[in-house]
Parts: sequence; C-alpha cells; structure tokens
Amino acid sequence: MKDFTLQLRDYGGVNRVDLLGIAPIERFDGVPKERHPSSIFPEARSVVVVGKRITRGVLRGVEEGTQFDLYPMYGRDWLNNRILAMATFKLGEFLEDNGWEAVPLPNLPFEVPALGIPVRPNQPPPNVMIDFEDAAVRAGLGEIGYCGIFLTPQFGPRQRIQMILTDAKLEPNPILEKAICSGSKDHAEFCPLGAIDASCETTVEICGKQMVVARVDFEKCKTCKNGAYPNPYHVTGKPDRLAAICARSCVDYLETNKAIDSSFHNPFRKRAPWKVIEERKLL
Repeated sequence: MKDFTLQLRDYGGVNRVDLLGIAPIERFDGVPKERHPSSIFPEARSVVVVGKRITRGVLRGVEEGTQFDLYPMYGRDWLNNRILAMATFKLGEFLEDNGWEAVPLPNLPFEVPALGIPVRPNQPPPNVMIDFEDAAVRAGLGEIGYCGIFLTPQFGPRQRIQMILTDAKLEPNPILEKAICSGSKDHAEFCPLGAIDASCETTVEICGKQMVVARVDFEKCKTCKNGAYPNPYHVTGKPDRLAAICARSCVDYLETNKAIDSSFHNPFRKRAPWKVIEERKLL
C-alpha cells in the first residue's frame, strides 16, 4: 500500500491539505472503547488525521485588540465547517473511489457525554467521541505542549484537524521524535489569569512519546477576555484557546526561538500584549 499512500498524500496536496498524518489502528491499543476509533468503524485499519493551517494574519486583529470577528470565521467556523471539511471529504471520496471505505469525522469535543444506551453487549453507548489531539500525536503530526495545546513543527498551535477512519492499510507516519515545546515553567506566565499551573505538571505518554504538560484550569479559561472563545460545539468541551493570549504567546515564542518551520518577514508580536485580568480592568 506504499504507492497508494503516496497517491493519497499527493491528492491531499492537490486539495490544499497542509497536514496529513496516518496512524495504524494498533497505535490505539489501550485506548478505552468509549474513545476508540474501532468502536465507530470496527474494520478500521488506519486513522488519517487531516489538518489545515490557521493563517497567521487571521490572529492579527486579536493580537492588536482591534478586530475580533475575523478569527471566528476564518480561524474556526468557516475553516472547520467549510474549508477543512471539504478537504477531508475529498480525501474520503478518493479512498472510496479506490474501493476503501472512509468515515470522515469532525473534531467534536470528546468530553461530550454519552447520548444513549448500548445497542448490544460489551459495546459503548453512543456517541463515541475521539480525542483528536491524542490521535494527531499517534499519527505523527506533533505533540501536546506545556500549556495543553496541540503543536506541530510546521505551524505551532495554528491548525485545525479532522479525521478519516478507513479500512485501507496505509503507510503510517513515524511518531514525531523532536520536541517542539521547551516545556519551560515560564510558559505558565502566558496566562494572566493563572489558569496554567506550573506547580502541577503531568508527563503525558502517547506511543512512547513523553510530553510534560501543566495543569490547566479550564474554568478560568471560560472567563478569559483575552481572545478565548466558548467551545462552539458543546458546553462540556474545552474553550477554544487558539486565539487566546496563551496560544498567541506560544506563536510568538516558537517563532522567535525558531522552533517551528513557519517564518515571516515581520515578527508576530510587536509590543507587549494587551491583557484583561478581570472585567473592565485592562493592562
């Protein structure tokens, strides 16, 4: 299937896919059935994670504190529900045109509780939700950074991802060995609300890759006025932090330290970032 995998990757390139990671289903051994791809598609042999970048300029209005509508459109809603969804679906069509079944999955929060009862013994109740960031690590696309945000070597935190389950046995990506995030406790200072707790760290291990992640108080994130948004899909899901000051500070840090591939003629951050630490109090 090596040649077919190359064809799939080439087709993804034609359809402007920025990231394409493949994990064999065996990399999900040990994942609970309530989060396991095979619970959705028992014949799945490969998990394909598809990504599109959030263009850096989409974050500009939030970084400058002057325009907050562009990011929800081009950085989240349209990017997820139109642009990335179409690219994912086109890859699914390519797989099915070649005789392999494809199950496209949007990135819905895995915190959503079960919505029914099992229809047969030893089966999880619907709806099974997959941890997409965990899957993206298993597919070799990146890592979980210190602040609890998924990072890739191409874009840092600037991407959205979706998924395809298929019965095609595709050539997998290797697990990313190189560390992107430095894991510095100083990164806790990216959050002016103190939601990132450097005194409580966890070593997350996925397919042998170890990542140090600080505890994040997502209840504080829900009150953030510094570019965070409520989860657009379900109240139980984590807030969308990809335009928040923590993720924007991560972009600035990774670019300044040349830790990611993206490079630009001008720096992302040109002055001290604005911060709202409580309602109506601006620093």
